[in-house]
Amino acid sequence: MVKSSPRNRMIKGNGLFFPILGFASIVAFIYLSFGDLLNVRYKNEINMSFVERNGTNFVVDGKLFYVNGWNSYWFMDHAVHDHSRPRIRAMLQAAAKMGLTVCRTWAFNDGDYNALQVTPGQFDEKTFKAMDDVTEQKVIALDYVIAEAREVGIRLMLSLVNNLDAYGGKTQYVKWAWTEGVGLSPSNDSFFYDPSIRIYFKNYVKTVLTRKNTITGIQYRDDPVIFGWELINEPRCITDRSGDTLQDWIEEMSAFIKSIDNKHLLTVGLEGFYGPKSPKRETNNPEFWAADMGVDFIRNSAPSTIDFASVHIYPDQWFKRKSLKGKLKFVADWMHSHIEDGDQVLKKPVMFTEFGLSDQNKGFDPSQRDQFYKIVFDVIYESAKKKGAGGGSFAWQFLVEGMEEFNDDFGIVPWKRASTYMLITQHTCRLAKLHGAATPITGNIKNICNSKCSCHMEMLIDWTYYNSVEFLLVL
Repeated sequence: MVKSSPRNRMIKGNGLFFPILGFASIVAFIYLSFGDLLNVRYKNEINMSFVERNGTNFVVDGKLFYVNGWNSYWFMDHAVHDHSRPRIRAMLQAAAKMGLTVCRTWAFNDGDYNALQVTPGQFDEKTFKAMDDVTEQKVIALDYVIAEAREVGIRLMLSLVNNLDAYGGKTQYVKWAWTEGVGLSPSNDSFFYDPSIRIYFKNYVKTVLTRKNTITGIQYRDDPVIFGWELINEPRCITDRSGDTLQDWIEEMSAFIKSIDNKHLLTVGLEGFYGPKSPKRETNNPEFWAADMGVDFIRNSAPSTIDFASVHIYPDQWFKRKSLKGKLKFVADWMHSHIEDGDQVLKKPVMFTEFGLSDQNKGFDPSQRDQFYKIVFDVIYESAKKKGAGGGSFAWQFLVEGMEEFNDDFGIVPWKRASTYMLITQHTCRLAKLHGAATPITGNIKNICNSKCSCHMEMLIDWTYYNSVEFLLVL
């Protein structure tokens, strides 16, 4: 949790805050006077190529590409409103200074506040162009997120629906079908097998993939700033523990996406549990319950339409009695097991698309989170040294100042703790040195890797400026 603000430290320090505030006032005035013009200029676009897969590795322009990434699920939601929109650029620019390469974020909000999809199938051209409509505001918000990422040079992994209820999720699709009298069952697992709901979801997916960005003029399916698509966040289908229902859905939906967009990478969005027929269910799963979630890491990741496998890491959510030492040992074993699967069975990259350690644990200290991050980074690095299947990792989650209400047990402002900041940037630098790997395109890697204290101080100055502008915009 955030305990203090960089703004307060600047006031107590050498007096830099006040001239910065004066400059911020001018910037705020320009923004308020000419904001509509500023929003569409985007002159500093960075040339990007699509990320591709070559066996167990990601490649860009023929060079190996390793992901040091993070989650900021909140981008699209915050892009809707003027007062919160600057947070997207602030987070992207901060990530660029750490050499981060990909952000995973939501490309869905189904029937919820600021919904992108208010009702199923309501995405025609008239809806897109209705500037005073809440739905149109939300679509433009996603356009904005993608355009901002392109300008900064950060790629995006976009998730298309939630297994959980947050932001609508599969439960909202089931409610829609049930309300319209076409639903087969009120069970939220009917999302995976109800023909009407499958049509709803396909219509949504097609609309997103073929969407022409109103800022850049590029269709989403043609935009290399998008690293790839994720079918669903953390799918589970406990009403069919055999896994057949979910597998059928994955195969149909992944083939459908590839029929529309064969340029981008695609993953499922799994937590990584081994199913009831897997020999690893007893030796590598967190506990016995994990084999009964209707999923199986190997089977779900195997279709040719799935380009890379995805895994999550939440040791303190999966175990209630293990010590910290035991949890950290599990993390290393869990990662090694899945990378081994990628190397030997799937022949595909494996990405750890969420990893987090709760600050609600008894006796929690931030140094424990640093230990956890270091293990994740070390395992990825060891795999990368051997050109193995460990393609990268995404911390859950990164925030900026003033977002306490959007935090959970796992969120951090990474530059608030120097040791965490250094862990992240050091991981960037050692990955960039491997095998002539593609380096972050957001700036000079030498500046990131050779700087020790100056980059952290620069971050604090930037944040004082950002908070000043945000405060004035609210007024």
